[in-house]
Amino acid sequence: MRALIWDLGGTVLDTYPDVDRALATALDPHPGDELLHEVGLLTRVSSSHAISTLSARHRVPEARLRAAYESTTQQWRVSPPPLMDGARELLAAVRAQGGLNLVATHRERESASALLDSLDLEVDDLVCAPDGYARKPDPEMVDVLLERHRLAPEDCLAVGDRPVDVAAAAAAGVRGVLLETPGIALDAGDSRRVTSLRELHDQLTPAGPYGV
Repeated sequence: MRALIWDLGGTVLDTYPDVDRALATALDPHPGDELLHEVGLLTRVSSSHAISTLSARHRVPEARLRAAYESTTQQWRVSPPPLMDGARELLAAVRAQGGLNLVATHRERESASALLDSLDLEVDDLVCAPDGYARKPDPEMVDVLLERHRLAPEDCLAVGDRPVDVAAAAAAGVRGVLLETPGIALDAGDSRRVTSLRELHDQLTPAGPYGV
């Protein structure tokens, strides 16, 4: 494998607990497990989808939910979310074997870079949808990374926490892996599913200049 293409929030960074609780608390000051699960199913599509759906379903203004979300992202500036279990080790293992760690994210570049810097994480490239690229499941961001680094799709692996991540990878011809949240059922087709990034170490092979 010559490159691992990462999603950022929910894959490298454990952002969902903060986001889910913020949105749930905007609906109920003391959210129970049922409400948190409802929110979790929606945020695994996207935060925008969760906000619009919850607003209509619970008859609360979208502005209240969006403010709760924005407050959470602002808080990350001083207290970043933790890394997903095994993320730092897998990033290091990819680099140790001569591979590239590449990120394709919907997050704005300033925010994404600040989060990576705050956790002392180094990646080899970062493509952000707000820079003018189509959002997943469109494969454009993955295609850009492949072209920029002269990578064959079959020499890469992509890991993400949402169906759109693996769908974008598949559309670009890259093998996709869904990092599942226990208890959150998602449709990822035939893609491999893991519950920990540590399960992906078996995918790593030395990445020479002409092979996987």
